[in-house]
Amino acid sequence: MSRLFSVLRLREVEFKNRIFVSPMCQYSSTDGMPNDWHFVHLGSRAVGGAGLVMVEATAVSPEGRISPGDTGIWSDAHAEAFERVTAFIKGQGAVPGIQLAHAGRKASTDVPWRGGGFLREAEGGWQTIAPSPIPFREGETPPCEMSAGEIEEVIAHFTEAARRSFAAGFEVVEIHMAHGYLLHEFLSPLSNHRGDEYGGGLEARARFPLQVTRAVREAFPSHLPVFARISATDWVEGGWDLSQSVQLARWLKDAGVDLIDCSSGGAVPGVRIPVSPGYQIPFAASIRKEAGVATGGVGLITEPEQAERIIASGEADAVFLARAMLRDPYWTLHAAKSLGVDVTYPPQYGRAMD
Repeated sequence: MSRLFSVLRLREVEFKNRIFVSPMCQYSSTDGMPNDWHFVHLGSRAVGGAGLVMVEATAVSPEGRISPGDTGIWSDAHAEAFERVTAFIKGQGAVPGIQLAHAGRKASTDVPWRGGGFLREAEGGWQTIAPSPIPFREGETPPCEMSAGEIEEVIAHFTEAARRSFAAGFEVVEIHMAHGYLLHEFLSPLSNHRGDEYGGGLEARARFPLQVTRAVREAFPSHLPVFARISATDWVEGGWDLSQSVQLARWLKDAGVDLIDCSSGGAVPGVRIPVSPGYQIPFAASIRKEAGVATGGVGLITEPEQAERIIASGEADAVFLARAMLRDPYWTLHAAKSLGVDVTYPPQYGRAMD
């Protein structure tokens, strides 16, 4: 029996296996709208057998986009545009998910294949916001420090995005509080220098992310799961770290989060990260054990046997694959063959089963 190909149930949603397509920005939208690229990109991974297909970091407001090419869900029209994507994913037996995001001070950047640099307003960019007026990189336009009113406004944007996600047919929403984006910026003492109730100690720095979480949980139907992606460490002395992540995970669980998606880094540039196969799995294992919540492992998971070991050993409840899925949309079907698991191919591809 393969544990990787066993069913995972969270609330009333059953995932046919524990192979999840990680949210990966495609930088291919206009005004936040998903299009044919997203339909084919996401649909092919569902055809390829993944249990969950997660849409990229999708902005809850226009200024929350990482780049002008990001997807968004700040209007009903955006939700309607996602409907054919979610319907197709479900039709292939996969669960459609969406990552809700606000890029904070890391917003207003160009797409990666044009260098990914900061875009000033004259170049098509926009004024960014953050917990403190500290730019991500030296020389960039500083973000505006968020007022209490702006904090409430962003909470409302996440709330509406969660409602629209359900209307669009998504069965999982993931709150993005990793990689140096807005919610992570509040969590990390490297980017949060506030002197009010949203800055200082851990509980204060976690206040805004937890407010967002509770609002999303209330807005998204109770029978469907909510995930949170976190950076388990900033990889910097004096920054966010694993012990704080464990406590945050406990609070997130209490707020109704069903799975913690454990990534790392992104708070500040120029950090040396000890990248190696499965290098973030120990974070998922620690949080799963110490916070008593389901976790997802992510980061250079490339081989079926590697993924099987992660699940079988109890280090994580699911694996999120990114680059491996970009290289091979049918990674799941190939993994099943490698592990000796019988899976059902789409009938159109049945002649390739042998």
